[in-house]
Amino acid sequence: MHIETTSRGTSNRSPRTAGPLPLLTACALLWSASGFAQTPLTIRQSVEQALEKYPSVRVSLEQVSSAAAGINLARTSYLPRADFLSQVNRATRNNVSGLLLSQSVISPISGPVLPDDRLTNAWGSAAGVLVSWEPFDFGLRKANVEAAEVARTRAERTVALTRLQVATAAADAFLTVLAAEQSVRAAQAGVNRSRVVYQVADALVKAKLRPGAEASRMRAELALAETQLIQSQQSTKIARAALAQFLDIPSPGLSLQAGPLLEAPPAEPVPGGGLQQHPAVQEQEAAIDEIKAREHALGRSYFPRFNLQATTYARGTGYHTDGTTGGGLAGLGPNIQNWAFGMTVNFPVFDLPSLRARREIEVHRERAQVARRDQTLRDLQAQAEKASAALEGARLVAGNTPFQLEAARAAEQQATARYKAGLGNIVEVAEAQRLLTQSEIDDSLARLNIWRALLAVSSAEGDLAPFLQKAAK
Repeated sequence: MHIETTSRGTSNRSPRTAGPLPLLTACALLWSASGFAQTPLTIRQSVEQALEKYPSVRVSLEQVSSAAAGINLARTSYLPRADFLSQVNRATRNNVSGLLLSQSVISPISGPVLPDDRLTNAWGSAAGVLVSWEPFDFGLRKANVEAAEVARTRAERTVALTRLQVATAAADAFLTVLAAEQSVRAAQAGVNRSRVVYQVADALVKAKLRPGAEASRMRAELALAETQLIQSQQSTKIARAALAQFLDIPSPGLSLQAGPLLEAPPAEPVPGGGLQQHPAVQEQEAAIDEIKAREHALGRSYFPRFNLQATTYARGTGYHTDGTTGGGLAGLGPNIQNWAFGMTVNFPVFDLPSLRARREIEVHRERAQVARRDQTLRDLQAQAEKASAALEGARLVAGNTPFQLEAARAAEQQATARYKAGLGNIVEVAEAQRLLTQSEIDDSLARLNIWRALLAVSSAEGDLAPFLQKAAK
């Protein structure tokens, strides 16, 4: 409201005094437009941004951190254990002689058995500390630490596999957007050509030089070309949304820089082998190592457990040995001290059957992971062969489409010229224009298909660096 009042108040002033406001407004608009402008992204930048922002990569990285924390947890088993206790109670002291099996309900009582039950009560207290340490464990703690380290290695290799998958998907989405945009350009050119011929045909019909059916046919061809353009534009929006998903950028503000991707890359021999270093195979190898580490830890579990223990404690009680109580606050504080030092040996004899069953489970899991690794290698081999075949075919097609495009252009020009000269019919023109539009689409996509095949080859090899280097030249 303030700006509108000021502008109305200054509408009768001279142009010299009224000029600064539009100038400031224009500057503000230009500044805001530049703030929202998106710098065109290359395919390498798109891949790097996807690896940085896509959530699945962060998930894998957090799993690595979790596995690293698991190593620290396993190492804490080397530390001694110290338990502190403090207790205050007020209770009776009627004690009985006899056996009581271990349980967690009835509280134990120390002291002599009284001749009769009494309901007198007094204070009791206790405080103490028990320190336990296992000096040797026949390699069990080391095996558990090694199992945790192998789990971290597997998590790290899972990160490498996730990064490869995200990078491949982002690069493929980038190429899909470029292909959709090329289809839009070819479809737009087809619409323009159809519109020109339709105007010529309509003029000839109105001049009674051609039958009205020719204008109707060309109008239908124009509508068909417009429909194809709409479909191409829709495909472009869908492709841009798919790419924006990886980059965390609104699809309307997405701007791409094609670079050399619209030209055919130089032919180079496809590298072979090296599938053993593929992240998917390495992840499976780490899974096998993890199971073997757990088997080793189970093998070190059926041994005695030795614990050095040291304790010191103090107790207080308001009772006397003759059954009388001290009264007042007697027993509220510990006043009788003791200490002890010794070793405890624990050997779970009947755990052997369960340990054998658990090791058998791990053996079958190891065999399953070995089969998965073999399946992964076989799938990668087939993927690499398919990608190589696709690359070879894409290069042959890209070498042929320029001749197809040149012939289609000549046919369209000749058909149009014959029609304008009255020597041809509208059907020949329509077919020639459709052939030219399809040839333009095929020619533009042929070079992108080479890049897509190169991406598939690099993905099958497990390393996108060669592809991204070619795309950045």
